Amino acid sequence: MTTSTTAGSSPAPLLDLQALVVAVRRRRRLWCSLALLGLLLGAAVAFLRPPPPTAATKVLVAHQADQPNDPGTLIRTDVALLQTTEIADQALKSLGSPDRTEDFMRTYGGTGLTNNLLQITVTGRSEAEAVARAEALADAFVADHVKRIKDAADAEAKALLDQRDRLRDQLAQVNQSIGDAAKQTGPNASANLESLYANRAELASRITDFGQRAAEAQVGTPRLVAGTRIVDAPRAVRQSLPTTAATDAAIGLVLGLVLGIAVAAVGAVVADRPVLRREIAANLGASVIAELRRVPRHPAGRWRLRRTRAARARLTTTLARTVRGCAEAVSLLELGCAHSTGAIALDLAGALAEEGPVVVVDGLPGSRLSRRRPGPDGPTVVVDGERAGALPPGQRRLGVGSVAPGTAWTDLGHLGTRTVLVVRAGHGSAAWLHTVARQLADQRIPVLGVVLIDPDPRDRTDGTLWDGPHTAPRGRNGPQARQNRTGRRRTERLPMWTARVPDNDQEAR
Repeated sequence: MTTSTTAGSSPAPLLDLQALVVAVRRRRRLWCSLALLGLLLGAAVAFLRPPPPTAATKVLVAHQADQPNDPGTLIRTDVALLQTTEIADQALKSLGSPDRTEDFMRTYGGTGLTNNLLQITVTGRSEAEAVARAEALADAFVADHVKRIKDAADAEAKALLDQRDRLRDQLAQVNQSIGDAAKQTGPNASANLESLYANRAELASRITDFGQRAAEAQVGTPRLVAGTRIVDAPRAVRQSLPTTAATDAAIGLVLGLVLGIAVAAVGAVVADRPVLRREIAANLGASVIAELRRVPRHPAGRWRLRRTRAARARLTTTLARTVRGCAEAVSLLELGCAHSTGAIALDLAGALAEEGPVVVVDGLPGSRLSRRRPGPDGPTVVVDGERAGALPPGQRRLGVGSVAPGTAWTDLGHLGTRTVLVVRAGHGSAAWLHTVARQLADQRIPVLGVVLIDPDPRDRTDGTLWDGPHTAPRGRNGPQARQNRTGRRRTERLPMWTARVPDNDQEAR
């Protein structure tokens, strides 16, 4: 927290990724809970809705247009043809099943393993029914594929033979023309006859070619028919319930985790609650002078309790040094951490009680501190400001209050003319932090600094406002005081008022 910032820095980005990551990480309970919920739901679905009996078979499919570099278009066409009503009707007829075609088509599917290998997967009410359905579908697909191959070959051969027949008719006409031209005499008769002979030879060659092509079209069909067959007989697929449960649980875990992170991110953006030191200090117009983890409500481990006590002792020392440098009453105002603020106030009062009597003015909602019984050497706890005013002078007063929504702002002056804000990171929105800063400025209550509760451990942003001579004091001022022109006793440094926060961009400019 030593990096200097200037007033002329670049404007804040529309979406601060660092703050978003920190906000999502702080909401790990949410997305961890959703991930755990997805894990449990996935495992429960596997047990409550086990997969139906399934059978599978593999069919080798031969194509007339097979190419080594085929990208899989032909096998995808076969998969699409498997989902047609024609094949489904043929399979239902062979099974003698009264099921509807649309319902039956939802129970099976095809997958192209290679360019020529098709796997058919079918579900049924029992394993025997699934196996029978798989066999019927495979037979129907093979029969349909063979039929389409034969129909294509017959259509091609018929077209070639029809063309050959038309050429034969033309050849007959040419032969008749040759017979007529042989009877003619004259200078052009021999030339005409030679042209007819050349035309007859060309027609004869084309007729032979079309005949050979028709024969070849019929020759390749048996090879394609023989290449299309069932290579893996239909069999029931054994499914392990633990494996299925683990798979479904993993899928549910991933989906729940993604959903939780998305909800946490959207919630963080919509809520706009600052979590970084830089943001909290900028919104409150005061520097962060200390940090502390949240005071645990339940018994914690010995190691964690030792660390918490050490941190609280350091915080108490810092606050005591700050309060001793002020001649006026100081208050602790909390936002989202009433329990921690009460504990800090009692520790601070105990540290200050060594120098003289201390009165703690309890202004927390519900009078939490006044319910505690003071110890023999502990501070005196006062319920409200009226009783505090009736106490004899000479006692140091330490006010404890709240700046949560619903606070009576005009009563904060009775707790102390100076204040230290105790704010829990990520609790108040940016708009409410602006409201707190403006209300304290209107009440003429200077802010000595901010104590950040439950900060992010990976936060490396700067929480200090470098405003030249108006920097928030950090307890460096000694207890020396001097008289001003009116005879009023004040500390060596002038009070630092909370910064006025602009309402909009126009006012800021």
